[in-house]
Amino acid sequence: MKKIALHWQIIISIVLAGFVGAMVKNASTEGAVTILGLDVNAIFQYVGQLFLNALKMIIVPLIASSIIVGMAGMGNSGARLARIGTRTLLFYAATTLFAILVGLALINFVSPGYSDGRPVGEILAFESHDSSAIQDKIENKGSGDVAKIFLRMVPPNIIQAAAEGQMLGIIFFSILFGFFSTKLPDDLRQSFGRFWEASFGVMMSMTEWIMKFAPIGVFALVAGVIAKTGFDAARPLAVFSITVLGALLIHALVILPLLLRALARVKPWVTFRAMSPAILTAFSTASSSATLPVSMKSLEKNVGVSNNVSSFVLPLGATVNMNGTALYECAAAMFIAQAYGLDLTLGVQFTIVVVALLTSIGVAGVPSASLVAIAIILGVIGLPVEAIGVLMVFDRVLDMCRTSVNIWGDAVCATIIAKLDGERTQVDID
Repeated sequence: MKKIALHWQIIISIVLAGFVGAMVKNASTEGAVTILGLDVNAIFQYVGQLFLNALKMIIVPLIASSIIVGMAGMGNSGARLARIGTRTLLFYAATTLFAILVGLALINFVSPGYSDGRPVGEILAFESHDSSAIQDKIENKGSGDVAKIFLRMVPPNIIQAAAEGQMLGIIFFSILFGFFSTKLPDDLRQSFGRFWEASFGVMMSMTEWIMKFAPIGVFALVAGVIAKTGFDAARPLAVFSITVLGALLIHALVILPLLLRALARVKPWVTFRAMSPAILTAFSTASSSATLPVSMKSLEKNVGVSNNVSSFVLPLGATVNMNGTALYECAAAMFIAQAYGLDLTLGVQFTIVVVALLTSIGVAGVPSASLVAIAIILGVIGLPVEAIGVLMVFDRVLDMCRTSVNIWGDAVCATIIAKLDGERTQVDID
């Protein structure tokens, strides 16, 4: 019997959670619903929290090993590689920043966290938190707090930073660690690289293993919300999802094609069609890593980019270039803040942009891994991490879409880098 794909398992779990949550909601009007003497809502909360804890458990080693492998992968083999590496990282940083700003602008414009002028936190059954206390934690995060970001990026004790979950310090240290590993003698660099590749492989396997329990975690999280609120929660989440999809489309179909046309002088839509096998694979698997072989084949055979460029740019992009993911992280943090009725200053929003940009480079290329990064952002700006549970309702569809944007962004970068390096492709403007 063929195993049901993970995305179908999650979709089925969401549907079942809707039925079960509605049944518990209806039954709870006559008193608490219990199983073996335990409150059903408490069971939902316990299982959902267990799943969230598992995601948070792998944050530090996953991001550290991912960044170190990505940086070390640049190698130390000459001026051309250094030139390509610099251009690649600059392009990835720029397009990710563009994506974040598009998401931020659209979320501010649509304000999906409000319904009829009121925050939707109560509709979404957010845990009771003192909104004024949360506001007090974040209201002073202006220019002074932005300056403190750079202090947190250089922790005095990296072990303590890891234990306390200070991810900005972990990310900065990992970037430096990976970069200077390329300066080692060849024999040490190769053995060192194999160690971190193995470590990253283990963390990827752990992430994939934890995601096997995603249907159970999603069922508990969604059923818990619906058991408390009914289906009223679907409307604000649908508005949020449509807003995110709109931002992803703007970035993928407007900004990236304009960059292709202006910088590479190639035909954007022909390039898009040439990369369609990889984009569709990314959409179906929601995994940048799983799509990598298809991306390389499409880029080399259909677009005409050399293997020298594709074999460097695409694997690095699968680790550090997450346009769609960064956009979603920023939008999700803003949505949750709006749902709590919080007034985010420009300083706090800038903090969200910076953290989303930094954390996106450490997101594993596997389904729903961006939930880990969203938890980091919420922690940095002082919002309750538990709120990400409601995002799981539509997360699978959004995950498929943002992964497709990630893959398309990688292909755009590789094409531009190849053209700037003097290569000709099959999609050049004649």
